Amino acid sequence: MFDISVIIINYNSEEYTINCIKSLLEQTSAQLFCQYIIVDNGSERQSYVKLKKYVDSINIIPPVELIRSNINTGFGGGNMIGVQKATGRYIAFINNDTILEDDCLSSLKNFMDKRLDVGVCGPQAFTEDKKILPTIDHFASLGREILGRKFLEKSNSKKYPKRKKLYTEPKQGQFIAGSFMFFRADDFNIIGGFDTNIFLYYEETDICKRLAGINKSAYLVPEATFIHYHGASTEKSVAIKTELKISLMYIIRKHYGIIPFYILLTYLQIRYFFSSIVKPKYWPLFYTLLLQAPLTRSLKHKQKIKPVL
Repeated sequence: MFDISVIIINYNSEEYTINCIKSLLEQTSAQLFCQYIIVDNGSERQSYVKLKKYVDSINIIPPVELIRSNINTGFGGGNMIGVQKATGRYIAFINNDTILEDDCLSSLKNFMDKRLDVGVCGPQAFTEDKKILPTIDHFASLGREILGRKFLEKSNSKKYPKRKKLYTEPKQGQFIAGSFMFFRADDFNIIGGFDTNIFLYYEETDICKRLAGINKSAYLVPEATFIHYHGASTEKSVAIKTELKISLMYIIRKHYGIIPFYILLTYLQIRYFFSSIVKPKYWPLFYTLLLQAPLTRSLKHKQKIKPVL
């Protein structure tokens, strides 16, 4: 059995993926027995071919495994494709737009080996110009969406620790950012992994809430650090913003019930009605909210099957 199965998704951003793999191979201790799995999530032919050429050139045992999906299955779906091949005691889901600054995998494994109460942990993230990026965060909720994170942190700092703070010791949060999530495989498997109904966004709240249901917590391990080129493979657009709200409303209904769902839905409908008057580009988002943000409006249902390569 491997110590760690590392899963990375590529979607039309092969240069980031290649650099991510290079940093993993350079920084990770030779004492760790790692399995590297890359899922190409329906990229265009040129991106996949370039990535395959690089992967084929890597001379390690066991070899890096590249899996091609002919359709973009999203964050959770793409990672679950990789999970089918994973046999490690731990599973690390790492965004392709990241660069390790140190031996993150060893630090996370050592921490988890000692803490059976922890179900997932992650390293401290920084931007490329060394500004802190939150690793721990607060669950998506009615309070967070309406009152905001800063209000929650000021009103109850124990339950809602500061996100944008450099910690020197491991720190518990409600969830770990999806850019680098390190799970104990047994815990991940018991709760069923990622919910593939979600195409993009809020997977962290969902999976960490389910981990909390089996009394497993989420922790930042600050001795491990990495650079995150945030959003490299997802361009900002109204369609992406709409996807964000669809996933949010799905999570609220799934974990909090119908009353919080309709309270937040009404709030967002009013908010984006006025936003769409000022910025007409938001009309599609407002219309989706009028329809109650159904999963049928998700980008997941607009993907096309790519030719077999």
